[in-house]
Amino acid sequence: MSRPTADVSVRVAWADDAPALAHVQLRAWRAEYADLVPAEALPSDAEVAAQGWHHLLTRPADARQRVLVALEGPHVRGFVITAPASDPDCDPARDGELVDLTVDPEARRRGHGSRLLQAGIDTLRADRFTRATTWVLAHDEDRRAFLQGAGWGPDSARRELALAEGPEAGDDGASVLQVRLHTDLG
Repeated sequence: MSRPTADVSVRVAWADDAPALAHVQLRAWRAEYADLVPAEALPSDAEVAAQGWHHLLTRPADARQRVLVALEGPHVRGFVITAPASDPDCDPARDGELVDLTVDPEARRRGHGSRLLQAGIDTLRADRFTRATTWVLAHDEDRRAFLQGAGWGPDSARRELALAEGPEAGDDGASVLQVRLHTDLG
């Protein structure tokens, strides 16, 4: 006897998705940055985060900035943000960026990440980008392996990302090294 499967899909995010997006983002940050910054240094106000998402969804900075959500039934399980690449060595007319690819920690290993990645690539292609970039934490071997398995490769770009500032982050603040990956969209 076969088991029923969940209804899974990816669609463009709506303004009404803002609270669910905030929930997924905050849960993911707590999981991803737990060993890097103190919990009290991470954003935790879901209402403030939802307002930020609502603003992004209703007033994107660029007409080619998109947010797509992974659904399991009616529930948001992850998101991907695409936009023109913003790095100084990129051409925003030709280079697109996966700004963020996040799946709720409790919904991982169910195919949501793969669906979001493919939808993000399809969206960048539809927006006529010919190359895509994304930034990953240098120590996140799982994410790098996932992206490299999908045809992404490292380039020489690296950057320090400040995660927190102020007394709760320590004297120097917390930062992590990121590496940039890219892929040809042709």
